[in-house]
Amino acid sequence: MKIVITDAGFANLDPETAVITGAGMELASAQCRTAEDVIGAAADADGIIVQWAPLTADVIHSLDRCKVIVRYGIGVDNVDLAAARQKGIPVCNVPDYCVDEVADHTVAMALAQARQLLQIDTRTRTGLWKIVPDKPMPAFSEMTFATAGYGRIARAVLDRAKAFGFRLAAYDPFVPPQGSQTAALSLDALFRQADILSLHVPLSPTTRHLINADRLAQMKPTAILVNTARGGLIDTVALAQALQAGTIAAACVDVFESEPLEADHPLRKSPNTLLTSHVAWFSEVSVPKLQRLAAEEAVRGLKGEPLRNQVNA
Repeated sequence: MKIVITDAGFANLDPETAVITGAGMELASAQCRTAEDVIGAAADADGIIVQWAPLTADVIHSLDRCKVIVRYGIGVDNVDLAAARQKGIPVCNVPDYCVDEVADHTVAMALAQARQLLQIDTRTRTGLWKIVPDKPMPAFSEMTFATAGYGRIARAVLDRAKAFGFRLAAYDPFVPPQGSQTAALSLDALFRQADILSLHVPLSPTTRHLINADRLAQMKPTAILVNTARGGLIDTVALAQALQAGTIAAACVDVFESEPLEADHPLRKSPNTLLTSHVAWFSEVSVPKLQRLAAEEAVRGLKGEPLRNQVNA
């Protein structure tokens, strides 16, 4: 059986090679950029591992032998799930390779904004020495750290926030918060009550632009918004306008609808904004772990073994 990696941005494919050839299967790799590239590279694939290449309906319908598709990472935006379901091809992701890294990055960004580190660093470099911040800075124990979503990463974020003394809250219509220390909120209450709001929901037609002008207007003017999940969750033009107007206090954004972020995007010039380049997932450990777990899932799919993370069942 043959597994085709359509594209990958890793230094090498050693983890995949070890898993796939160790299972007695053939591995082929390409660097596809278009649907046509994928159709050509994966014509004889029994299994596919994909990073960013588009697996459109046309690609899916062209696959005559494919028995499993695995996406490097958590999101599956570049795979037509409905077409794969119609074709009878399971699509899997790797949701558990970077939980700690994303949670650490999320909380690090949030704490930097809550303690106004960017603003204080800037004024100190300009020669202004003050021992109090320019804006109100509440104690963490007086702030509510809330998550939209209560999955693996959201829970890891809240565990870290708990250690800093925040009040904890979450909204998730599918996975209600457990225990007494995390308050379960409605969506409206989430926006009204959060001092720090961190997004941890999948991107879907119902969550696209979950953060828009109307929702931003519901938030506290002192609120901080954090997104290390999916870029499409935020209308970033509306966010830039809200930051300029002081509708909310600050934002931390690691993921964007269009990457790299456009040079003229208004978010680049917005005040109190911490921007990182889709790096929340990364560590020296997370990369080979992602590669290995993706390969292991593909091998399970071809062996007919139970899949760990099918997303289009």
